[in-house]
Amino acid sequence: MTRAVRLGPRSLAALVLVSALGVMAFGWPLLAGSASGLAHSQDAPWLFAALLPMLLAVVVATIADAGLDAKAIAMLGVLAAAGAAMRPLGAGTAGIEPMFFLMVLSGRVLGPGFGFVLGSVAMFASALLTGGVGPWMPFQMLSMGWVSMGAGLLPGPGALRGRRELALLSAYGALAAVLYGLIMNLQGWPYIAGMASGVSFVPGAPLHDNLGRFLTYCLATSLGWDLPRALVTVVLTFALGGPLLKALRRATRRAAFEAPVSFGP
Repeated sequence: MTRAVRLGPRSLAALVLVSALGVMAFGWPLLAGSASGLAHSQDAPWLFAALLPMLLAVVVATIADAGLDAKAIAMLGVLAAAGAAMRPLGAGTAGIEPMFFLMVLSGRVLGPGFGFVLGSVAMFASALLTGGVGPWMPFQMLSMGWVSMGAGLLPGPGALRGRRELALLSAYGALAAVLYGLIMNLQGWPYIAGMASGVSFVPGAPLHDNLGRFLTYCLATSLGWDLPRALVTVVLTFALGGPLLKALRRATRRAAFEAPVSFGP
């Protein structure tokens, strides 16, 4: 199957770099020392907001590597707009986020490169649409990019079809929906003041102690959103996944991404 985005050396290097820095940005609280001023700074999230231009650099590098032509950019825009439009449908309702299933299915059909770019752009567009711009936005873009990229890395993209494929995508979508909430908690957990000591971040504490506090925090706060998000993703994947996968694959074949150009007399 031809994929809309092929990662060249520059785009792959940019993707690895931004992912590595993203892991560091998300995971630093578990390794921060007791003398770290960053651990108590209310302005620290803005430092991590520097991830935003790096995410955009991945898109630019992908285009520069000739992985995106006009047809791929058009499909990227359509799917990103669709994902952004779906996000407000569940605004204010715990865990109802239908855009997850679209990002998973799109990443499955169009590959990990397209998936990462699509997930990041869709989350950026949805933040503008819903007024959700803030220091958390680059983290959301990175996390959604990982969700879609992971779907593109699942096994059997050319052979697995039917209910078996839907079962695979549903299982992955449910896991990704829960992990998305878990990872996003790392972005805000160290900066929430006035929390009970049993769930708050303690700079310099042993890794297993902070990890236990973090998991307790997740169970007490976000699990009520993460599990419904996973359930909605599974239901929509089984209900709409078959026709949508066929439509995406048909559009990919008709667009003939990266087909060689020939000129007739």
